[in-house]
Amino acid sequence: MNYKETDPEFMERLEHFAFDEVVNEEGQQLDAQTRYLAILSALMGCQGVDAYREILPRALAEGLSPVAVKEAVYQSADYLGMGRMWPFLRVTNEVLEERGVALPLEGQATTTMEDRLEKGVQAQADIFGEHMKEAWKAGHINRWLAANCFGDYYTRTGLDLAQREMITFCFLAAQGGCEPQLTAHAKGNMNMGNDKEFLLRVVSQCLPYIGYPRSLNAISCIQKAAE
Repeated sequence: MNYKETDPEFMERLEHFAFDEVVNEEGQQLDAQTRYLAILSALMGCQGVDAYREILPRALAEGLSPVAVKEAVYQSADYLGMGRMWPFLRVTNEVLEERGVALPLEGQATTTMEDRLEKGVQAQADIFGEHMKEAWKAGHINRWLAANCFGDYYTRTGLDLAQREMITFCFLAAQGGCEPQLTAHAKGNMNMGNDKEFLLRVVSQCLPYIGYPRSLNAISCIQKAAE
C-alpha cells in the first residue's frame, strides 16, 4: 500500500519528523550505523515488525553489517523472549536473502557449553562490577542469567560490550514496564563508556519509533542512573 497516496498529510509530517527533524536535531545526532542499530533494537522491543522490515534495508545500505543485525536479533531473545523475537529473525533472514547474503553467517560464539557460565559471570562483572561474580549463586534464574544471557550472547563477537549494553537499553526502553532493569542497564551503559549524553541521543533517535511515554520514562531512568 502506498501511504503517501492514501494518507498524504499524515505521511508528510511523519516522514519530516522521523527522517529529517529528529535525525538532524543539533546535539542529538548519532553516526548512521549506531543510530540504525539502536532503532532496529527499539523496533524489536516495541514489536514493530512492519517498520523493522522497512528500516532494515536502509540500515544495511548505510553500512550496518549483517553480523551486527543478526547479533542484535539473537540477543533480543533474552530480553523479549523467544515468542517476540522470532518474527524479527524471520524478517531479517528474508531481507538478507533478498539482498544476496549467504546464510548462515560466520559463527560468532566464543564460549562452549562447559565454560559459558564462567565467561558469562566475567562479562557481568566487566559491565556491572566485581560484586556480580557472586550474583549467579542466588538461585537458578540468576544462574541462567549468567550462563544464558551473558555467557551465550554477551560473549559473542560481532558487537562489543558497549554496543550490547546499548541494544539492551533499547530493548528495555521500547517494551516498557522494565524501568528497574532499564535504570540498571543505563548504569551498565555508563560503565561501558556510553555516557548520559550518549544515551539521551539514543532515546531521541528512537523516539519516533517508540513514542513519547516510553521515551520520557527512559530519560527518567537515565537521570536516575546518572545520580
